[in-house]
Amino acid sequence: MSTAVLPDQLVSGIPQATCDGIPTYWIDRGQIHATLRELIEDVPQPYKMLYDLTAIDERGRRHRDGQPASDFTVVYHLLSFERNAYIRLKVALEMGHLSLPTMTDLSPAANWYEREVFDMFGIVFEEHPHMERILMPRSWVGHPLRKDHPARATELGPFLLTDEKQDAEQEALRFRPEEWGMRRGREGTDFIFLNVGPQHPGTHGVLRIVLELDGEEILDAVPDIGFHHRGAEKMGERQTWHTYIPYTDRVDYLGGVMNNMAYLTGVEKLAGITVPPRGQTIRVMMCELFRIISHLVWYGTFAQDLGQMSPVFYMFNDREIAFGIVEAICGARMHPNWFRIGGVAQDLPAGWDKMFRDFLDYLPSKLDEYDRIVMRNKLFQARTKGVGGCTVEEAIQWGMTGPNLRAAGFGWDFRKKQPYSGYEQYEFDVPVGVNGDCYDRATVHVEEMRQSLRIIRQCVDNMPGGPCNAEHRLTTPPPKAQTMHDIETLIHHFLSVSWGPVIPPGEALAAIEATKGNNGYYLVSDGGNGSYRTRIRAPSFPHMQMLPKLCRGLMIPDLLAILGSLDYVLADIDR
Repeated sequence: MSTAVLPDQLVSGIPQATCDGIPTYWIDRGQIHATLRELIEDVPQPYKMLYDLTAIDERGRRHRDGQPASDFTVVYHLLSFERNAYIRLKVALEMGHLSLPTMTDLSPAANWYEREVFDMFGIVFEEHPHMERILMPRSWVGHPLRKDHPARATELGPFLLTDEKQDAEQEALRFRPEEWGMRRGREGTDFIFLNVGPQHPGTHGVLRIVLELDGEEILDAVPDIGFHHRGAEKMGERQTWHTYIPYTDRVDYLGGVMNNMAYLTGVEKLAGITVPPRGQTIRVMMCELFRIISHLVWYGTFAQDLGQMSPVFYMFNDREIAFGIVEAICGARMHPNWFRIGGVAQDLPAGWDKMFRDFLDYLPSKLDEYDRIVMRNKLFQARTKGVGGCTVEEAIQWGMTGPNLRAAGFGWDFRKKQPYSGYEQYEFDVPVGVNGDCYDRATVHVEEMRQSLRIIRQCVDNMPGGPCNAEHRLTTPPPKAQTMHDIETLIHHFLSVSWGPVIPPGEALAAIEATKGNNGYYLVSDGGNGSYRTRIRAPSFPHMQMLPKLCRGLMIPDLLAILGSLDYVLADIDR
């Protein structure tokens, strides 16, 4: 990844050194909108994508050397594809002045991100078109990611559901079109407002979408998310660096160890840990296996959404075969919790290579068969071609990454552009589409499984020897044979297991090519045994935000095709 430099006319910000090397600048509150406009629209090789937007409650933080004083900090991450570089902007806010100008006029993706910051931290974005909560119920009291907000139900006192409270909660769910800039009709026509979900098989989880309809034509849509919100970021700030690893499995719960990879890459940047070649190769092999597992679930359920019954049974059977490998190596299936700081939980068992080789020989012919029964099916093509398309420019503006971005015709893959875990050593192609429609998204997903098989075969054929874990004081405990050698080693082992490693103060962003797009963890260490701020940049969040744009002017059945093609997970959206 190349380094970016702020243009001379914008170096009014205060620079800050970080562990990840991303250029970081503190910008004055009154200059942030103008600075964002310059970076997104005016500079050469602009930073067109609002990659992420979040905040930090600084009131309990101890290590802030060289940083401006603030009660809260709003953090913007922008991404330039031409530069292949991020830039990070920060704005310091005091408790009595928690407001900033909206940037929804510069990036449509800012809409949900700003609402989330308001919801979680209570920071208002002026002139925002709909400054309402997004993950918490409208009736919620407080802002959960503030440090003074309770983290557990036992800290909130007994819950009482009076008749008055139940009526108020029901009233809060009432959809008022005018609040969203919608109309109830036009001359001679009354519009229909239809709830799809929150309990609907086509939404693949608890998701509510309010449709504005003229007959069966979709005029607009409002996704209502948050039903799966469990406070994953809050939990990341209460667990130790080590004990938070299994929680990451539950974010994209189809991605398995892929979630561990994104989180641990950030932790290892903070600690300055380099995973040895064998550990890197094992990680890549298991990540690509989970990419196939996740894509098989998507493939079968997408075909089912469009009326085919057989494919989902065939593909779930293939998924079970892959899970057999995962279980033999990790001891668990969907949530293996197997990667560790500096490597993996243990080395590969005897016979691991035969299991992989059998799977590599088995799956290609099955994928060819599925091409015949799904991708070449005339009804499937009629339901997907020309439906829910977008341009590359639109995809970037809305924060699309992964297969959905590549389906629009932009061959950007973080494994190629910003390699991690040794991905630069592997030969594989990056499939791209043309129209960015549902069919192209399917084509890219299917070809990605074949490319993952290529990567896995290279891992199996060229697995390095040596240790699978880094020899570093902040990684996994020393081998058991050494723990009784001397008292210092025994104490180190005891503290590593019970207390966890103490990571030096700093901050880092780690971003990987996950199953559904770019998954990033922005971690802030305050020199303790746990994260001070854990921010999860989930790919499904911006993808769902783009849904209204993709379905306007289409019919209700097209909505279900678009939902299926986007390949999202509700827990990945809500965290």
